[in-house]
Amino acid sequence: MGAMGVCVLWLIVQVLIGYNLVLPFVLFVWWKFTPKHKIIPLQNNIEIDYAIIVTAYEQTHMLHSVVASLLKLSYKKYLIYIVADKCDVSNLLFNSDKVVLLKPHTTLGSNTKSHQFAFDNFKRKHARVTIVDSDNLVDENYLKELNVSFDTGFTAVQGLRAPKNLDTTIACLDAARDLYYHFYDGKVLYEIGSSATLSGSGMAFESDVYQDFLNHNIIEGAGFDKVLQAWLINNNYRIAFNESAILYDEKTSKTEQLVHQRSRWINTWFKYFTLGLNILFKGITSFNKNKFVFGIVLLRPPLFIFLLLSILCLLINFITGQWISVLAWVISFLIFVVSFWISLNRSKVDSRIYKSLVNIPEFVFYQILSLLKVRKANKISVATKHNYNRVDDTNS
Repeated sequence: MGAMGVCVLWLIVQVLIGYNLVLPFVLFVWWKFTPKHKIIPLQNNIEIDYAIIVTAYEQTHMLHSVVASLLKLSYKKYLIYIVADKCDVSNLLFNSDKVVLLKPHTTLGSNTKSHQFAFDNFKRKHARVTIVDSDNLVDENYLKELNVSFDTGFTAVQGLRAPKNLDTTIACLDAARDLYYHFYDGKVLYEIGSSATLSGSGMAFESDVYQDFLNHNIIEGAGFDKVLQAWLINNNYRIAFNESAILYDEKTSKTEQLVHQRSRWINTWFKYFTLGLNILFKGITSFNKNKFVFGIVLLRPPLFIFLLLSILCLLINFITGQWISVLAWVISFLIFVVSFWISLNRSKVDSRIYKSLVNIPEFVFYQILSLLKVRKANKISVATKHNYNRVDDTNS
């Protein structure tokens, strides 16, 4: 390959990395100029029957809290199915006929297997199903707000996963990252006519649709939400985002938790990378905006990876004296910083999150450690172990 070929290849590599820095701002500008349609909920008093599936693996510490939260819902027609996989259930006593405790005889070790186990043990036919983690809490209007999206014709909805705890710097930075993704991958994508990405919990589906997915996909290890969202898009569904359907999510508060959790997440991106290529190709060949935009977003690497690669490209151009390229990278970084600030500014942000941003380099360092462990990610654990040395409630 001649010098010209090397230059062209280097330019292509930089573009493939650098577009990730400016993509959020492009989406934001697109969103700003997209007409917003006010959703008017149907005026009826019919309550659709929900199954709320709560999955637990090995840990039961927070189950009483999540059940107590669910029993306070301002909604009546639902049952809670707790799938206690590989758990000691001797201390799990719930004084409510709305709670169904399920203990598999053998270890399932899979979200989709746990969900299918719940389906197999439904006490009645439920029209809709929502997925809640064992460390989550929900807003009292969670199901009512999900109905608003379903009533407009959607079959899949992602709610807002708000931080439940901001007790450490790591938890605050984890929450800041989530705010960025909630805004761009949730609200913006949905409101420009594509689909919100799924987050593993705080999501809901028409039961028949989710059962159809389970019939065709039993996922081992982490990343079932990646496969699920790709399956939905490939089957011509759009995923709605409802920021008023609020679920409180336990943020990772310790470095060891962060490293293990991110190792699994990074592993799933590499594992399911081709799903984005497939959706993007179908979007291009069928002129489908939902698939095209969603495919581009799925191809984006984890945040810290494309930031580190971008810094590397900037340094290489600086060392080799490619000043025009250096300027282009500096501008791209500034655009990304503005985009990140926009995502926080458009959200209700606790002051502790802003104060934590000075520790971003430390946060990135721990994610680099996660990358080094990525090959062993699925052997570490199938669930994140949280710190339980405090009381959990919706005001934390």
